[in-house]
Amino acid sequence: QVQLVESGGGLVQSGGSLRLSCAVFGQPMNDYVMGWFRRSPGKEREFVAAITWTGDGTNYADSVKGRFTISRDDAKNTVQLQMNSLKSEDTAVYYCAASRGGSYYSQISYNFWGQGTQVTVSS
Repeated sequence: QVQLVESGGGLVQSGGSLRLSCAVFGQPMNDYVMGWFRRSPGKEREFVAAITWTGDGTNYADSVKGRFTISRDDAKNTVQLQMNSLKSEDTAVYYCAASRGGSYYSQISYNFWGQGTQVTVSS
């Protein structure tokens, strides 16, 4: 069984930065495409970013492109999400997820999920 544990969330002012981390337990992370999703208050969970098995390919939602960076460290079995120039609309619970394949932006492609970490951006 694969377990994902997110950390790094918190309260930050608009324009600030946060770095989220997700630790993967139970299997080598390089078996999976890794993704980040988020759920804002009153909204459906949405795709944020994904990174390929080898780490040489990344994809981002248009809303975060140029501000967020996803990376992975397979030696440590962790994936990170560096979030810069944060806006109030980035306030959400952020989820880490692992996928064996399929459309990287689709939630149904992801087999395992973390519990989420809260990010709150104050204006």
